[in-house]
This record gives sequence, structure tokens and C-alpha cells, in this order.
Amino acid sequence: MPSVVIAGAGPTGLALACGLRAAGVAVRVVDKAQGPSVTSRALGLQPRGSEVLDRLGALGDLPQRSVPIQQVITHVDGRPMARLKVGQRTKLVTRPGLLVSQAEIEARLRHRLAELGTEVEWGRELLAADHDGEGVTIRVTDGQVRADWLVGCDGAHSQVRKAAAIGFPGVAVIERFLLADVRVDLPFPRDAVSVWLRGDRMVSAFPLPGADLWRLMAPAADGLGEVLDADAVLGALSQALSEEAGLADVRVREVAWTSTFRIHRRLASTYRRGRILLGGDAAHIHSPIGGQGLNTGLGDAENLAWKLALVASGRAHEGLLDTYQTERRPIAEEVLASTSAMTRLVVGQTPLARAVRDRLFVPLMNRSLVQRLIWEKSSQLKISYRRGPLAGGTLAALPLPLPCPRTGDRVPDLECVRHDGSRTRLHAELGSRWAVLTPAAARTDILAAAHRHLGKANTAMLTTAARSAKVLLVRPDGHLAWSGTSPAALDRRLTRMLGTGRTG
Repeated sequence: MPSVVIAGAGPTGLALACGLRAAGVAVRVVDKAQGPSVTSRALGLQPRGSEVLDRLGALGDLPQRSVPIQQVITHVDGRPMARLKVGQRTKLVTRPGLLVSQAEIEARLRHRLAELGTEVEWGRELLAADHDGEGVTIRVTDGQVRADWLVGCDGAHSQVRKAAAIGFPGVAVIERFLLADVRVDLPFPRDAVSVWLRGDRMVSAFPLPGADLWRLMAPAADGLGEVLDADAVLGALSQALSEEAGLADVRVREVAWTSTFRIHRRLASTYRRGRILLGGDAAHIHSPIGGQGLNTGLGDAENLAWKLALVASGRAHEGLLDTYQTERRPIAEEVLASTSAMTRLVVGQTPLARAVRDRLFVPLMNRSLVQRLIWEKSSQLKISYRRGPLAGGTLAALPLPLPCPRTGDRVPDLECVRHDGSRTRLHAELGSRWAVLTPAAARTDILAAAHRHLGKANTAMLTTAARSAKVLLVRPDGHLAWSGTSPAALDRRLTRMLGTGRTG
């Protein structure tokens, strides 16, 4: 019997499957589609998203096949008013933001999953699921599957969420948008997202990999019907570019993809019901402005993977899974609130909102401090679980390149040395493993305590040049689990965290 069945082969489901397989958990991934999608849909990897893929061994050559974005150029009433610099290195952010098709990201994740011995089962739609104290009975199009756990990563219309009778309350935030990926020559910088604001209209152009490939986006006019063909979408977008950017002679050579969508804000009432869990768009949907959705789903997957792996292997009580919601749902709440506020501000649904946007918000984006704050927040590298149930609030007390992390904070990607003397970076050793990070000298006594709870194969020991006696235990997702010097203290912390007195 497979330990985990994952419904949905999008970025969240594939990332979760990779994390579980790397930890040795049996996984099946089912999807109702007949095969992989080849359209771009979501695009954009924030630094946190790239970091997650890197830890999973799935980043590959995506950075080389992506467009690194350095700025967002915002026009108001046809005039350039702000150049928001993004992608610059800071003490916190050392990776650029990348524009890359969701289809490319999924392909890299499928490749990594295949390396780990698992293929996606296409054409298998989940029809129903019933769970009990021992597992989940799942009915799919061609039969029935029994599993220990079921995770719904099957999008906004999740059948898993419906089968578990989990509510998905929310509201529509704004009217429909039109999208098209087209081959066209546009006189815009290829390292920039270009945005035009006029009244309550927003038009934008995103460069995609390929010398002449662009994504165009604009609100749907009131007169357009609910069902649009590609020609109607393209015509409306060409008209918007002509009116806002002054490009009357735009000649589109090829249309790769078109779509329409409504922005909604919805959040699942719970992320877990018994042996059924939710992740990604099945748990939360929000405005795409800011490029947070795909990256938030990847964060869900990574957080859940190490916890579910410990539970599935018998090293943790299933109560550990409750901390998945406790840590990740507040992140989704904040993303929903911030992206909704940003959407209302950018689109300017009221005269007051438009005045604030045009006279205050857009000009402020030229200030270096504001640019750094926006960039660091959107990077998702400031996400912390220090207020969650797994954090004790203690200081790490290590001279790291940032202010000392507390338990639950992300630990920077430090230079380290493996036990064999070879050099590496902290986050390269994570993904499916924990890291015992020791200053200067190895602490085999603390490593042994970690091995007793987490498993020898799941824990690596690394040393740093830090001038401190403190040892850090770093979670597979890069967050600090514990810091101290006593093996007995670590033993107590892991016993509480895992909800078991397991010692072997």
C-alpha cells in the first residue's frame, strides 16, 4: 500500500512528491489530465521558490532558461513614473527573480521525481475519498486505491477538498483579466516588466524566454462576454497596448496561449481533516499581482514533506501534521491580504485609491529603501515560523551574516564543511535531510541525539567558521529547529516536537 497519494501534478504536488520520495516515502501522484500541460499559466520564481527547487534537486538549468528581471517600469497616464529595481543582491536576497513558464518548472520537477523512481499517473481523476483512522480509500476513474494519507494539490476546484467537506470561503476581488503569450516585437527592455496605469485600467507586458515572446495582460472590458475566443482576447490586448503604450502597429506573429480569469481571494477553513490534507491552490487562491501564488504552494509542499515523511516512517506522532496548518495558514492569510490590498491599490477601484497610487505609491517606488523593502518582502525569504508551535523563541547566538535567527527563522545559506573536509553550502545539504551545524569542532554527541530521533540517513553534520559554542539543528526546509550545546536538551526538544519518546 502506498503511504501517500497526491492528487494533482502541478508545482505543489510534484514538489511534495519529490520531498517525500527523497525521504524514502512511497508516493503515487495522480492527475485527471491526459498529460503534462505545455502552456505557461503562472510564471515567475521568487528567490524563495528557486531555493525550494534547489533543495529538492529540481532547479537544474531553470535559471539559464529564464528571464532574470531587474526592474518593474510603471507608467501613469502614459508617462514613466517609477523604476522599481528588483533582483539586486542584498544581505538577505542573493538570487534574482526569474520569469519562467510554469510548464518548465513542472517539467523539471517531473524529471527529478522520475530520478527518484516515481512517474505521474495521468488520466486518473479522483472521484471520491473516504478516510478512517487507518487510512484513506480513494476512488479514481479506473478503480480504487488505498493509502495511509491523501494530499489534495488539485487546484482551486479541488475534488479532494470537496471530498473532505472542507470549506473554501472567499470573495471575488476584481473583474476579469485577459492574458496572452504572443510572439511579437515590442520596444520594451527585456530585463523589465512594463506596467501602464490609467484610471482603473492596468496593462502589463512580461518578457518570457525567447527573443520575441511576451505575456500581455489587461482587464477585460465590460462589453466582453464570459466566453472569449483567442482572436477576441488578442484583439482586446492589442487595443490596450495601442491606447496605453502608444503601439498602434503591433503585429503579433504567433499566439502561443490565451486565457481569461477572475481574481478571487479564498482560504480553506482547515488544511487537514483526519488523513486528508491540502496544499497550494487547493488551500488558498489570491491575486497574481506580486507573483506569490506558485511560490507559496512550493513553500506548502516543502513544509509538509518533512513532517509527513517523519509521520509516515513512524518517527513522529501524526499530531506533528497539525503544525503544517499552524505554520503555513498564517502565511497564506498574509499573502491573501497583501495581494488583495495591492490589487485594489494598483487597479485603483476608487478615485481616492487612484490618487494615492498616482501621487504617493508610484513615486515612492523610486526610493532605494522602499525598493529594498518591497524586494525583500516579495522574495519570501523573510518568512518565519518563530511564533509557531515548533519554536521555543531561543536565540541561535551565532555570528551569521544577518541578525541572529530565532527558532523558526530561516537560516542563511552559510558556507560549511562536510565531515570529509569538502566544502558545501548549508542549503545544498537540506531538502530531505536535517543538518546539525556545529561551530569549528564536530559534536558527535549532539549528532547522535539527532540520529536517535530523525534517523542516521536523514541527518548530516556540517561545521562552520562561527565563533561560538552553540550548535544549530536546521530543518529540511532551512528553518532553525533548535540551538544549544546539550545533547539532553536536544533530546527533550525533539521528543516534544515529534510527539514521541522514540529513541531508536
